[in-house]
Amino acid sequence: MSDYIFPPAVQASVAVRGSSARYAVSRIFCVGRNYAAHAREMGSDPDREPPFYFCKPASALLAAGGTAPYAPGTRNLHHEIELVIALGAPVFRATPAQAQAAIWAYAVGLDMTRRDLQNEAKAAGRPWDLGKAFEHSAVISELVPAAAIGHPAAGAITLAVNGVEKQRGDLADMIWSVAEIVANLSHYYHLGAGDLIYTGTPEGVGPVLPGDQLQGAIAGVATLALTIGASE
Repeated sequence: MSDYIFPPAVQASVAVRGSSARYAVSRIFCVGRNYAAHAREMGSDPDREPPFYFCKPASALLAAGGTAPYAPGTRNLHHEIELVIALGAPVFRATPAQAQAAIWAYAVGLDMTRRDLQNEAKAAGRPWDLGKAFEHSAVISELVPAAAIGHPAAGAITLAVNGVEKQRGDLADMIWSVAEIVANLSHYYHLGAGDLIYTGTPEGVGPVLPGDQLQGAIAGVATLALTIGASE
């Protein structure tokens, strides 16, 4: 048995619907601008160019249903509702059909974003890490196995803040489907069980404030709720 100078971090994991066992998470990948309307509201061309990615640490995970403190270092914290993929088998240089077969479950997620820091990074040609990869920035519902719901290709994806709808789209509006995303990413990484992929957000992203109540849903998948807490 190995000894450590300091105790290792607790294994990041996600609850699974209908099971007492949890899904251990190793990596979190996120797809940028995967809905045409959102690409336009961010000032980008929605043409079907190859997808691009950024990452969040597994320590950024936060189970839905609780409170996320207002993130430090920002004055413009934004919500982004997303379908999340959970892989359950090795995937490398896969076809879309092979990639889909490796998808084990789905969830509803929030890619919380320090928009002011992200915009500053974009303007300077720098990485997005400060804007995207911070504590409590990867909110996630319970995982729902694909064996129970299939592979959703259409269905409403929505987010309300304090009961007022802010985001609405349809999974059918994604520029790249879930199978295409996994297949494309598998040409750059040896993917496998423990990898989560946030698949992009529809239009309507916007700021949240301490005390706000967020309610998200993807038809046929799951719902989530989140309270924004006080600033740290």
